[in-house]
Amino acid sequence: MEIKRAIVLVAIAVVTYMMILAWQRDYGRVVEQDQTTVTDSSVLVPDASVLSPEANGADIPAASDAPRADAGVPDTSAPAPAASGESQAATPERIVRVRTDVLEMEIDRLGGDIVRLALLTYPRQVDTPDQPFILLERSAARTYVAQSGIVGANGTDSAEGRPTWDVEKAEYQLLDGEFDLNVDLTLTQENGTEIIKRFTFERGSHLVRQSHIIRNNSNVPWQGALYGQIKRDGSDDPGKATAGFAPMPTYLGAAYWSSEKPYNKLTLKDMRQDNLRMTEQGGWLAMIQHYFLSAWVPDNNHRHAYSSVYRQNADEYILRFVSPTTTVAPGEEGVLYAEFYAGPKQQDDLRAISPGLHMTVDYGWLWFISQPIFAVLVFLQSGQITIFGNQFDIGFGVGNWGVAIILLTLVIKLLFFKLSAASYRSMARMRKVAPEMQRIREQHKSDRQKQSMELMKLYQKEKINPLGGCLPVLVQMPVFISLYYVLLESVELRQAPFFGWIQDLSLMDPWFILPLLMGASMWFQMRLNPTPPDPTQAQVMKWMPVVFTVFFLWFPAGLVLYWLTNNILSIAQQWVITRKIENEA
Repeated sequence: MEIKRAIVLVAIAVVTYMMILAWQRDYGRVVEQDQTTVTDSSVLVPDASVLSPEANGADIPAASDAPRADAGVPDTSAPAPAASGESQAATPERIVRVRTDVLEMEIDRLGGDIVRLALLTYPRQVDTPDQPFILLERSAARTYVAQSGIVGANGTDSAEGRPTWDVEKAEYQLLDGEFDLNVDLTLTQENGTEIIKRFTFERGSHLVRQSHIIRNNSNVPWQGALYGQIKRDGSDDPGKATAGFAPMPTYLGAAYWSSEKPYNKLTLKDMRQDNLRMTEQGGWLAMIQHYFLSAWVPDNNHRHAYSSVYRQNADEYILRFVSPTTTVAPGEEGVLYAEFYAGPKQQDDLRAISPGLHMTVDYGWLWFISQPIFAVLVFLQSGQITIFGNQFDIGFGVGNWGVAIILLTLVIKLLFFKLSAASYRSMARMRKVAPEMQRIREQHKSDRQKQSMELMKLYQKEKINPLGGCLPVLVQMPVFISLYYVLLESVELRQAPFFGWIQDLSLMDPWFILPLLMGASMWFQMRLNPTPPDPTQAQVMKWMPVVFTVFFLWFPAGLVLYWLTNNILSIAQQWVITRKIENEA
């Protein structure tokens, strides 16, 4: 009878496993990016109320949005004239293509906007290494672009439309041996003023330095205010995975710096309900998604007006800054400067760009544990360590993030070795005196108070802590949650392979082998623990490995690897302690 039941249970387990694999194959896929280019550029053309800073739908800011040099706050008193610009179709002749060693960018000459940006060193999926991840795009699937220009008395952008910039050639490339690359868009205004919109790229960098060079060839002062903005619609994050279970979903929304707080979140819901309005010295604003972000970082030497706009009719979210009005005297030259970052959330790179920008790698409320865990992981994997902003390389690293997680688990286990040992000794003694405990319960089953007193005496005599078995789990939980955030947020672990079938430690195990091994190790560890006297509690403990196995099926493989390694180390430690206690006289 027992054999038949075992065969039935094994058959059910196999069928369940095959069904889960089939579900994963059919539905567990990463969101695909639609790369179909939109030919209608109406999203770039101002609407009738474009110059009204309070307008719900302004594509570009009003000249009055610029902070006044005397007051340092935006002037929003100017009324809005009507726009007369017509939408223009996007043609291939308008697109300027730029390629560096890490970026592939498309710039639309209408407005000089960045309408597509691919990250060449970050594949879209691990099994398509030749297809880069597309961060910015203007396609049928989504609108996510970076725009900039000049507003004001002599600005390039107005309610009448945006300029079409001239360029020497349609394609630029950073060649081998070159460190930087300048792409110049030029515009000559009616009064003779020449404006150069320069994009500067550097080898190995995702930071684009943007300069508007004003050469005032007229006989009157030139005035204008620089603005930059990020426009994104409400589409889903293209980098998130639909496979698996995400108890802590990744953040998709805006963030900005303020003098009161270096990192502020501005969710899409917040942007729909209210507009951001503030002025700050320096600062930055960003649009954040899983592993990647785009951010405008204006000149740190000036005060800028920061704002947000939600275009309800197009379901578009706009983050913008407007710099103070700059005056360029006749015959003089002036520069309006800002930086634009579009790439991975690499903490060291972001920290070097602007204060607080590295905090977009959001480890949650346990960041003070996650940050050391990440630092140790990087050290074990690469041999590099950062101390007070200075990076040191000791020349040692395992070169595999999975092995680094195993070594990290060993380090954590050593840190809590004595605490775990005390807990396991308590459980071993409880297991050894289990017959005596059962005798006390039978003897005083009608007197619960007397039963509790006798059990407490036994605990004191045998030096048993009845709650000792919970301590290792309680200690592990903050580390477990912190490691989850590290795996979830650290782009360094994106598509990081381990061995064999695991090619991405940040995603679930595609064959569920690690969760099954984890469940088996948990079951074996339960066998070393004393059987709970309460039948209900005993049944709960019996089914706990099964529940945890199902729960861990869709967790990141790196997290399951940590738990499995911890279980194996705990089993070894507990087995030695249990054998030692049982062999005592």
